[in-house]
Amino acid sequence: MMGATTGEAAFSLRGLAKRFGDVRAVDGVSVEVSRGEVVALLGPNGAGKSTTIDLLLGLARPDAGEVRVFGGEPRAAVEHGRMAAMVQNGSLLRDMTAAEHVTLVRSTHQRPLPADEIMARAGITDFANRRCGKLSGGQQQRVRYAMALAGNPDLLVLDEPTAALDVEGRREFWASMREFAASGRTVVFATHYLAEAEDYADRVVLMRHGRIAADGPIARVRAAVAGRVLRAVVPGAPEAALAALPGVSTARLRGDRAELACADSDAAIRGLLAAFPLASDIEITAVGLEDAFLALTSDNAGITDNVDNADTVEPEGALR
Repeated sequence: MMGATTGEAAFSLRGLAKRFGDVRAVDGVSVEVSRGEVVALLGPNGAGKSTTIDLLLGLARPDAGEVRVFGGEPRAAVEHGRMAAMVQNGSLLRDMTAAEHVTLVRSTHQRPLPADEIMARAGITDFANRRCGKLSGGQQQRVRYAMALAGNPDLLVLDEPTAALDVEGRREFWASMREFAASGRTVVFATHYLAEAEDYADRVVLMRHGRIAADGPIARVRAAVAGRVLRAVVPGAPEAALAALPGVSTARLRGDRAELACADSDAAIRGLLAAFPLASDIEITAVGLEDAFLALTSDNAGITDNVDNADTVEPEGALR
């Protein structure tokens, strides 16, 4: 866990709704995030993530519902430097250097971070004096991050923050983010990289069709999907025979290593050992975040508004 929560709300979304013509982009979203939390906002394309972020930042007005950031309006939080955002496609001025962008943004805030600290945290020191039109996509993304940090915000909202970054760049970004969040700041990030959410978020909010499909700690979101995964080394076992074991939904072999998706893992392990007594290196785990993501965002999935208070995902229409 990266942040230390205080229990006080950094922001709250209550009954948010936003339509674009016949499309309900956001449909009754209610979420409260405490100060110090690191929250991943997940969902397939068209789930409503970007619209929700726009509403949180005050870039769009809800048709219904309320957004409160540190107890006030989003615009006030932005104007006072308490909330900042890093958006994936934010424009940079091609003829200005990275350092000039940082200087410009710092000049608009009352309590900015020192310029050297901003550039070091964002990893742009080495190319600070290079014009942005000459920077790679990953370098431009670092400049956007630097600009978001410039005002020393208490709440940082990130939209696909590691897009265009290579593996090393992603590692460096999250090292910087760990340091930022450790001081009690609140971070909300939307991402398609589920491994990042699993590794760095205290909590995930999963959206589908403009609504909340799951909300809670990673472990609870995974546990909300029925079933377990059984992995074992099973020499010479045919995949079809493994799939036919009691309690097994699907089976996959990679060499001698079997991965069994189980509706009943107890029945599956008894059947496995009875049929293949030489099976070894056996482990049973909850489904991964990727499997939970696919299950909870499929059109056949149910909806729950708070996984943290539910053992299973509730059926459509069962919002409390």
